[in-house]
Amino acid sequence: MRTDAQGQRLTTNQGVAIADNQNSLKAGMRGPALLKDFILREKITHFDHERIPERIVHARGSGAHGFFEAYDSLRAITRAAPFARAGKITPVFVRFSTVAGERGSKDTARDVRGFAVKFYTDEGNWDLVGNNIPVFFIQDAMKFPDLVHAVKPEPHHAMPQAASAHDTFWDFVSLMPESTHMLMWVMSDRAIPRSYRMMQGFGVHTFRLVNEDGEATLCKFHWAPKLGTHSLTWDEAVKISGCDPDYHRRDLWEAIESGAYPEYELSVQLFSEAQAAKFSFDVLDSTKIVPEELVPLTPVGRLVLNRNPDNFFAETEQVAFCAAHVVPGIDFTNDPLLAGRIHSYVDTQLSRLGGPNFHEIPINAPVAPVQNNQRDGLHRQAIHRGRVAYEPNSLGGGCPFQAGAAGFVSFPEPVRADELRAKPEKFAEHYNQATLFYASQSPIEKAHIIAAFRFELSKVMVPAIRARVVSMLANVAPDLAAGVADGLGIKVPDAMPRAIARTPRAEVKQSPTLSLLARPGELGIQTRKIAVLVAPGVEAVSLRKVGDRLVAAGATVRLVGPRVGPIALSDGSVVEAEASLENEPSVLFDALVLPDGEAAVARLASDGRVAEYIKDQYRHCKPILVVGASRSLLEGIGASTVLADGSEDAGIVLATSKELPDAVERFVEAIAAHRHWQRETDRPLV
Repeated sequence: MRTDAQGQRLTTNQGVAIADNQNSLKAGMRGPALLKDFILREKITHFDHERIPERIVHARGSGAHGFFEAYDSLRAITRAAPFARAGKITPVFVRFSTVAGERGSKDTARDVRGFAVKFYTDEGNWDLVGNNIPVFFIQDAMKFPDLVHAVKPEPHHAMPQAASAHDTFWDFVSLMPESTHMLMWVMSDRAIPRSYRMMQGFGVHTFRLVNEDGEATLCKFHWAPKLGTHSLTWDEAVKISGCDPDYHRRDLWEAIESGAYPEYELSVQLFSEAQAAKFSFDVLDSTKIVPEELVPLTPVGRLVLNRNPDNFFAETEQVAFCAAHVVPGIDFTNDPLLAGRIHSYVDTQLSRLGGPNFHEIPINAPVAPVQNNQRDGLHRQAIHRGRVAYEPNSLGGGCPFQAGAAGFVSFPEPVRADELRAKPEKFAEHYNQATLFYASQSPIEKAHIIAAFRFELSKVMVPAIRARVVSMLANVAPDLAAGVADGLGIKVPDAMPRAIARTPRAEVKQSPTLSLLARPGELGIQTRKIAVLVAPGVEAVSLRKVGDRLVAAGATVRLVGPRVGPIALSDGSVVEAEASLENEPSVLFDALVLPDGEAAVARLASDGRVAEYIKDQYRHCKPILVVGASRSLLEGIGASTVLADGSEDAGIVLATSKELPDAVERFVEAIAAHRHWQRETDRPLV
């Protein structure tokens, strides 16, 4: 399905060679263009129809090819093809995305991130369509259109783009207390990830795994990145969106191109119907998690992304995920949100991709043979032979024939109930797990949640909406409600009345794994981007020692100068500044090196942008290595190497050239810690 124009002639869509692609056919040199110019007409007509409708949600996305490798056989639990045996490889395509923004919106908005995986199994395609947050805003698909209408730009003026900080969103969720748990996650640093390579993924819903004997086990899916889970700060996310709106897309692409293939571990939580019935919450409620203290994670395989798409439109834009795409061994539960998703995705693809044959687009086509009696429709690619397009038949030898027990067999869950519009009583408890999430965060993460609510609600113009949200938070944690109320200049209102008379006792009060800081990763500083400021006269020996050690540890080092181009070092040698202070601002880097050399430091000190460069690194709690004379640059912004409690800031490493070997090792350790949150103050001192 792939083409390569290298060394080939230019042709029309019918394969006719084109003699002149620069000029339209005219009557005379300065005469009118002629209608019979079929080459111009074909080219313009195709151009006029090149855009397709964007996804209503998850419009902004990035994709990559890769593979899933099973650790061991899970045949005792599921007959699903990817888990058939130890070491089995299944090709995949993964699409990461934001939810609320349009196709051209920024990558670093505060938002849920999609984490959708298409498994091309030998028994058909399985789409595990999830998010980087394990719960959702609503319990029932009936409310999904309302949620999306509320979070999208307001219809009267189409603002704000890719943001939830506005009246209609908060009006909706303040009247839907079931959203409280999800709001805690979205106001946490989970909603501003450092990279797609550094965020978790979740299947969100409870699924069934079914073995060959028809026995079912309930299941939750979890993806965990080998690089650990890391986030941006809010100030950093805002600034990145201005200097590189493609920040996450570029990060993913460049990592794969460089051979630093992103890797994630897939784990499952497995539990029975009997276990689920004893939980204080309902596992069919998508606003709830199953805490790991109740059901531990079982690692079952790894996902490696090792190839970028050849064409963004043909693959990333046209890929069609659907929650209804499952294979034998994986089945649904009665989650009412999942039920709506099973229908909605197919319906969306019919509109986006022009008809019922979107499964024949190469990126969507299964590797398993497709044989059925469906025919015709827009954009049909298959050319079927024979006269039979129905079943049963005798003229075609009865083919294609039913697979019986070898095919997909729905789990025979007994159903005996009245038809009604209602929810189970456990669905009415909305705050226990929101409290669990907040209680499980570190002090700095709690402060970020309070600051996020403060910012978002400060953008809400209707005071009653602000008060309603704070009344919800009063049911979560008193200090959370008080902190948000103080930031808005209001008193904490009475707690919102609960929808359930007797609140069930939560089994788990604190779950350390819910904190981002609990997942630092296992790959050290690999792929971290380090800025090294350079200017004429930089001390050569120390510069090379620092660069060589960081590269050896797997980091990406960029020399950043007042301008791009050659920079003369102290020993007369020349290095190339690959970036400049203006084209790659400080927020694009994970750490900063300030060099030695009196002449270079004097040159850097004379440029006001350098102070801003250092200030952003300091304010965003990133590691800084300060060598020799460049200490004056750090002091120039009023930064202290001592924290408020009197201890040394481990994220700032000071060194003379002689002390460099030990200092660089401490700097590597500081980068591996990602952030040094002890430095942060609200409001910033620098």
